[in-house]
Amino acid sequence: MFNPSRDQVRQFFFDVWAKYRAGQALAGAEQPALEAVLAHPEYHAILEQPERFRERDYRPEDGETNPFLHLAMHLALSEQLAIDQPPGIRVRYQRLLARHGDAMDAQHAALECLAEAVWQTQHRGAPFDPHAYLACLDAHAH
Repeated sequence: MFNPSRDQVRQFFFDVWAKYRAGQALAGAEQPALEAVLAHPEYHAILEQPERFRERDYRPEDGETNPFLHLAMHLALSEQLAIDQPPGIRVRYQRLLARHGDAMDAQHAALECLAEAVWQTQHRGAPFDPHAYLACLDAHAH
């Protein structure tokens, strides 16, 4: 499994934005990454200044959202939906979409569940719990 470093993730998003701005073709995961970036104009200025933001720390305790983590989670969700992994996520996402009526709102609801599942995994030191993740998606869809 690919496990990129913080610097690699950040560079990936800097590169996607630079390629898009230069009119260059995107390949593979770059296209869904660009879709996430385009849906978040508040991050565009950050992506245009890699020298300023490459090393910046974002501290949740200071109320900061890490834009790179947020975009990477959109990309992770996109990949999960593409392969329906964990099984049943597509159906649950469609329910979220029906409830919210907007793809970005549905994705953000799903990302709350993904963030919670990842946090629980790290906090407990246990494997990722797909059942808890899917249950959270179900709860957000109702």
